[in-house]
Amino acid sequence: MVHVIVHNSISADGSVEGFEPDIGLHYELAAGFGADVHLSGSDTLLAAGLPDDGDTGGADEPARDDPDDARPLLAVVDSRGRINSWRALRQAPHWRDRMVALCSRTTPAHYLDRLADRFVDHIVAGDRRVDLRAALEALERGYGARRVLVDSGGTLNGALLRAGLVDEVSLLVHPRLVDGPQPTSILRPAAPVGGDADSAAAGIALRLTGVDQRSGDVVWLRYDVVASTTGPA
Repeated sequence: MVHVIVHNSISADGSVEGFEPDIGLHYELAAGFGADVHLSGSDTLLAAGLPDDGDTGGADEPARDDPDDARPLLAVVDSRGRINSWRALRQAPHWRDRMVALCSRTTPAHYLDRLADRFVDHIVAGDRRVDLRAALEALERGYGARRVLVDSGGTLNGALLRAGLVDEVSLLVHPRLVDGPQPTSILRPAAPVGGDADSAAAGIALRLTGVDQRSGDVVWLRYDVVASTTGPA
């Protein structure tokens, strides 16, 4: 199975929003993990406000699959077919030209057609939503994935952690407290099943493997995931 690392910049009270993270440091450390796949959720990319493909113009060309390109592959969990900014993503310097959308059997057919028009690969894994375990296995088989870096929000982080698919957690803790009634955590709880509020309340055990103070009073914490007690996602 691939080695999965969750990497987030957070405030001192655990929020991923409401403060300005050190983006340069965030991605400097992310590059050091040597991941061959970056995994993101559709919510995270939509929040970035990237231009829609229909607004950018120009013709799409087949993705270049350069064996000497050491950049990671971008894989996006998008069962509902909401991402339409593939041109902008491909122009970013962070990832390879080839990209993959992770879909389910309920992903609209017209969206799969749009992916083909944009020369974006897709993997169908799961029925109503993306089966993350099956998707990771497909990335390993089809794209040689060995190390996957998750650079996303609490929804995808939570789903991966609850499914027992995360090996490491990397946190850049910034010296800020978020002023707001509902800060967004790196780990959003699952929706309670059958009205049982305790179903999402169990924890995930971690083992501290590194503490490193960086400039600007940012502290880099690294953990191995010991065990998940939340059950399947």
